[in-house]
Amino acid sequence: MAKRTGAVALVAGALFALSAPAVAADEGRVEWTPAVPGVSLDVTAPAVRTADGGVSFPVLEGGADILELGGAARLDGPTGQPLVLAGLRLRLTGDEGVLYARTVVDGRARELALADMAGVRASLTAEGAELLSSWSGTEFQAGDGLGEFDVTVADAPDTPDVPEEAVAESPRSSPPPVEQQKAEPAAAVVTHATLAPGSQQTVTATGLTPDAVVLVAIDGDTRYQDTVDAEGRITRSFPVYGTAVAGEHGVELTQVGGEQKVVAVSFTVQTVH
Repeated sequence: MAKRTGAVALVAGALFALSAPAVAADEGRVEWTPAVPGVSLDVTAPAVRTADGGVSFPVLEGGADILELGGAARLDGPTGQPLVLAGLRLRLTGDEGVLYARTVVDGRARELALADMAGVRASLTAEGAELLSSWSGTEFQAGDGLGEFDVTVADAPDTPDVPEEAVAESPRSSPPPVEQQKAEPAAAVVTHATLAPGSQQTVTATGLTPDAVVLVAIDGDTRYQDTVDAEGRITRSFPVYGTAVAGEHGVELTQVGGEQKVVAVSFTVQTVH
């Protein structure tokens, strides 16, 4: 494992990827020691708390410069309403970089540059300061400290030459254990398959990762942010607007904490006579 100081940047692309990277073995870890007055920090799995009051994120995927981190950060402050930062990524450019995250602002999901990094020190960007100010009610400025980041990445292993004969004779991989094969797949259902404009609808998703963060979008409009319960289940009620057009409508739930999962379900809005 090799130590690197660095920071974060998010590769351009869709806000929510439909496929999740597999968790690579021993890719490394990123430890965050926070330093934000009046704000406490917690995380969702697979990230963990550390003994010194910080948090540690596993590196799910990344090369020499870009690291995708597992889990999500949860900031708790004076308002009592947590701020969840998911989709954390780091771009390492020497001893400098930028930290990006996904969050929900005014009912809509967005990506933002949260902090700039110099060495191990992270400082809020203008976007990050605006976000923390509007969320906490306390004035933050660009350049205010967010804490320190300690990055440990795995060294690339040497790949030995393998004779073709050895490859041909190597046994096939064993199938996964029965309990893994029977793991409940993620799925979603709605309470009402058909309903009228102005009604209340409820969506329930199962097979998700306990304590993971989930964003709920109605017809592509991300409205809600929730946390999965200990049984891998989440339930969210929402209004079907009185102006909703007749026909099929969709609900999409995107798990952005830990392993990324996307489940969707549709329902029909009746024609009003």
